[in-house]
Amino acid sequence: MHRKLAGLVLAALAAACSSGEENDPPAQLAKRGEQVYLSNCTACHAHDPGQPGPLGPAVAGASLELLEAKVLRNTYPPGYTPKRDSQAMIPLVHLAPELPALAAYLSEPGAQR
Repeated sequence: MHRKLAGLVLAALAAACSSGEENDPPAQLAKRGEQVYLSNCTACHAHDPGQPGPLGPAVAGASLELLEAKVLRNTYPPGYTPKRDSQAMIPLVHLAPELPALAAYLSEPGAQR
């Protein structure tokens, strides 16, 4: 009985400590995305992603598809009409693993003011 309980406790702890996206509740994923945004995006985009920044447009509601194209390749998805016709953004390929978290944050209602 004690072994079973210990196994369940260990399994619960392992799940809680996992950093994989598939184990992150949506709020935790969005919180990580907020940190990514604040650390990497606010130099060009506004602190509030729902507002335009000094160089970049408002990005609240940006889809994962748009983020992958723009952040990784400085391109746009097929058929997308840019808010600003600019090529000022440089690819930030180091953010590739964090794009799902960033998309989760930008899709939150609070990010779309």
